[in-house]
Amino acid sequence: MVTTYKQDKKTFDKTRSIERRKTVKEIRYLALSILLAIAILIQPCAYAEESGSGHYMPGASASFIDALPGKPGLAVANFFNYYDASASIGRRLPFGGLVTAGLDATAYSDTIVALYQTPLQLLSGYYTVGVAIPYVWMKVKGDAQLTGPRGNTFTRTVTDKASGVGDILLYPFILGWTGLNGDLKYDVRLGVYAPTGEYEKGKLANVGKNYWTFEPTASISYMSSKTGLELTAFAGMDFNTKNTDTEYRSGTQFHLDLTAAQHLPLFGGIIGIGANGFYYQQVSGDSGSGAILGDFKGRTLGIGPALSYVTKICGKDFAAEAKWLPEMDVSKRLKGDSIWFKLAMSF
Repeated sequence: MVTTYKQDKKTFDKTRSIERRKTVKEIRYLALSILLAIAILIQPCAYAEESGSGHYMPGASASFIDALPGKPGLAVANFFNYYDASASIGRRLPFGGLVTAGLDATAYSDTIVALYQTPLQLLSGYYTVGVAIPYVWMKVKGDAQLTGPRGNTFTRTVTDKASGVGDILLYPFILGWTGLNGDLKYDVRLGVYAPTGEYEKGKLANVGKNYWTFEPTASISYMSSKTGLELTAFAGMDFNTKNTDTEYRSGTQFHLDLTAAQHLPLFGGIIGIGANGFYYQQVSGDSGSGAILGDFKGRTLGIGPALSYVTKICGKDFAAEAKWLPEMDVSKRLKGDSIWFKLAMSF
């Protein structure tokens, strides 16, 4: 999560020609690793999910700040996310067991994350466990198709609000490795979203999804201690169980997050300036008697600026990151902008 850096003014003043040649070799190694991870995880199909979104939020894991510490110890973080999105009157979406259109949604979430990288090793990688606990505030307004007491249907504008602890993300298994003298970190992990958040059928705003999600992920993060170049990739698949209240099972989703940034010394620390791109789509259709809109194909992708800063506080590694991620190409999902603020420290 928080990475250690050996960058200082002396290393940045060294001869760059030798460093560039070494960096080219390192980038080739990194590119091959990223392509391998993507080839394993990506599929050629496209679909969508209940409520126009899944458990995973694009940008949640995308850069060095989301990687493992690289050494045994505890890392804690606070991730704040703001998401403001909408859907046109012509875009129907399934929400809370209802068919909706013309939605406007605003959500805030503040998540406490803890990762413990143990000294235990398997296949030369360090075994790690973790947990992420979100608190969510949200408001949703839109036209919902309702059923009257005599079975007749009608449309009414509905506004719902909700707040509380959302679905907790558990990491029972993470295995991480390092290479290139600590400049390269890569891991495989299994995330499990538990349906701990409150959910009520018939409401547009729910802090929980009311189903489990199992999320295998592969990540790789390269940070040159000589040039400050960062290239990071996270690729994962989300496998969902059925929402028993709505009899709706969201299809499997694939998500890929990429970050490219340049890090430079500033005020005794390291500042990073770059971009975060994301791609998210389903690879199987929705199912169940509640999936009245069919397999409901859709996707989202976008790119936005990312700014980070790393320093030491009381001798401990501290990192901060801010990024804005606008969705640029969306099909049959809510479309909007996401803003992230992340703080992390390793012990």
